[in-house]
Amino acid sequence: MKMFYQALRRRPAMAGYDLALVWAVLILLAIGLIMVYSASIAAAEVDRDTGFRYSYFLTRHAAFLAVALLAGFAAFQIPIRLWQQYAPYLFLIGTALLILVLVPHVGREVNGSKRWLSLLVVNLQPSELMKFFVVLYAADYTVRKAAYMHSLLKGFFPMFLVMLLTGALLLAEPDFGALAVITAIAMGTLFLGGFDWRLFGGLIIMLVVGFVGLIYSSEYRYKRLIGFMNPWDDPYGKGYQLSHSLIAFGRGKWFGVGLGASVEKLSYLPEAHTDFLMAIIAEELGFAGVATVVVLFGWLTWRAFAIGMQAAKLERYYAALVAQGVGIWLGVQSIINIGVNMGVLPTKGLTLPLLSFGGSGIMANLIALGVLLRVDWENRQLMRGYTV
Repeated sequence: MKMFYQALRRRPAMAGYDLALVWAVLILLAIGLIMVYSASIAAAEVDRDTGFRYSYFLTRHAAFLAVALLAGFAAFQIPIRLWQQYAPYLFLIGTALLILVLVPHVGREVNGSKRWLSLLVVNLQPSELMKFFVVLYAADYTVRKAAYMHSLLKGFFPMFLVMLLTGALLLAEPDFGALAVITAIAMGTLFLGGFDWRLFGGLIIMLVVGFVGLIYSSEYRYKRLIGFMNPWDDPYGKGYQLSHSLIAFGRGKWFGVGLGASVEKLSYLPEAHTDFLMAIIAEELGFAGVATVVVLFGWLTWRAFAIGMQAAKLERYYAALVAQGVGIWLGVQSIINIGVNMGVLPTKGLTLPLLSFGGSGIMANLIALGVLLRVDWENRQLMRGYTV
């Protein structure tokens, strides 16, 4: 803890960092704040839990953003070498939280899923923090096992056992969406770290078979898959949410019906301010709004990989993998969420990073981006001849 305190005191100068990346993040956060407010007004006014206050979700989301921005700034102050040093311990903390969620009378159940821990005024979703911890741990593991990346037994198998435990805990909640993202982070990090491409190809095939098996082994997941393939077969049942999301996209056309003018948010589309926020963006801001969000996420992902490549050139391999792991996380999760909203992927409980309502997700996203900016800042310091 002393090293963390000293790191916070030696704050890096607020110069020499990626301004374009910062502005992309701030614009996404601003769009999210506006659209969460717009998408949640109707739900807040008819919900007893909100006190029938139309600004309930806006106020909470703004508070989440303020706290998360401070957390991201604090994460930016911590040297990457300390993140690497504490990565295994953070991963263990994340695993403990996933176990705690499943303990009777401790984990909070919402809509049939136990994904939250009650912290009195807010709920903590450990799976969101676990995505960040997996980024740190997978990068550390890959660097430590660099000499064994050609070996299935020594290079992959230990990580496989760890991820198998994590996957089992996530499926017990259940949180199939988080499992998909975490699997992508772990596999992508191994691949970027030099894992043998022939073994990697075989593992991808095994993963596809495994995911198909998971879908067909659960009636709940199977029905979601069938509903996604043709929601109009049962528009008032299993296809209800997706059909209304598609209606929202259809109404938006090129430039939308206007900010605040959505019909689908009027208690027609469930989770309009969380998982299906993109549908409301499409309805109110049209193709122009959706394209803006997609371009911003594309830029953010590209910058994460570019920062990682720069770190690799400077032989900072852990920092490189962390930066690219953040890019994989935000890129894959945004693709899945947007794909679900557009009906090209099965419905699953994944929020849109940086935009959707939810404290845990915003917190984890901004801490990860703080670390990404730290990688970029250290790269720039080294290129100028300074030490970090």
